[in-house]
Amino acid sequence: MPSWLSVARWPAMTWWDVLDIAIVAVAIYELLKALRGTRAVQMAVGSAFLVLMFYISRWGNLKTVDWLIQNLFGYIVFAAIVIFQADIRRALAHFGRAPFFRYFLTPEGADETNEELVFAATQLSAQRVGAIIIIERQIGLRNYIEAGIPLDAILTGDLLISTFQPRSPLHDGAVIVQNDRVAAAACFLPLTVNPQLARQLGTRHRAAIGLTEENDSVAIIVSEETGRISVAFDGKIEGPFDGDQLKKCLRSLLTERRPFLRRESRAS
Repeated sequence: MPSWLSVARWPAMTWWDVLDIAIVAVAIYELLKALRGTRAVQMAVGSAFLVLMFYISRWGNLKTVDWLIQNLFGYIVFAAIVIFQADIRRALAHFGRAPFFRYFLTPEGADETNEELVFAATQLSAQRVGAIIIIERQIGLRNYIEAGIPLDAILTGDLLISTFQPRSPLHDGAVIVQNDRVAAAACFLPLTVNPQLARQLGTRHRAAIGLTEENDSVAIIVSEETGRISVAFDGKIEGPFDGDQLKKCLRSLLTERRPFLRRESRAS
C-alpha cells in the first residue's frame, strides 16, 4: 500500500512539460484578449452554460435535456461560425499580430503598412500640411510614447491625415507607429545639435534627425512650407521624395531591413 507521501509526490517535470504549459497559457491569454469587448464574450458564457447543463443532465439522468443538448450542439457550432465570423476574423488577425508571429510576416503584409504611410504622406504633401511620422524598429520608443497622447489605434492613412490637420488638437508634435499601430500622437522629440545641417531645415526636420541619431527609428517628414516629403534615419535626412520613391525607401528600411541607397543626388 503506497504511503501518503508517495501519492502526494509531484511527477517529474521536464523542459518540454514547461514549454507545453507555457504555450497553452499564452494561447488562453491571447484568446481572452481577443474575446474581450466583443459579442463573442456572451457566446462563450452561453457555451459554458450549455456544457454545464450537459454534465448536469448526465449526472441527474435528465434524458430530455440531454437529448436536446446533443441534437442542438452541431447546429449551434455552425450558427456561431456564421454569426460571429467578423469576431473570428478579428481574433485570428490578433493572433497574427502577436510578437512571436511578426517574425513570419510576409512582405505583402508589411507592404500594406507602407501603403498607408505613403498614402498619408502624399495627401498631406498635396495639402501642404506639416507632419512627422516616426516608425519604431528594434529600439523601443516607450519614453516618447508615454510623453504623448496614447491612441493604440489601427494604422490607416485617413487616421494620420486627420491627426495632422491644423484644427486637430493632436497636430502639434509627432505620431509614433509601433508594431503596425498608431501608438501615440502629439509626441515631442529631441532636436539635433548638429551644426553642419542646412539652416533652412525646420523644427520638424531637426526633431526627426535628433531622434534618429539616438536610435534606429525611421521618420517621415512633410514640410508645411513646401510640401516636400523627406525621410530621416541614422541621423541623416534624404529627400525630397514622391510617392513611388517613398514607397521604395520604406520597403528598403522597414521590410527588407537594409540601408536605403539613393542613386539621385541628395537634396540640400
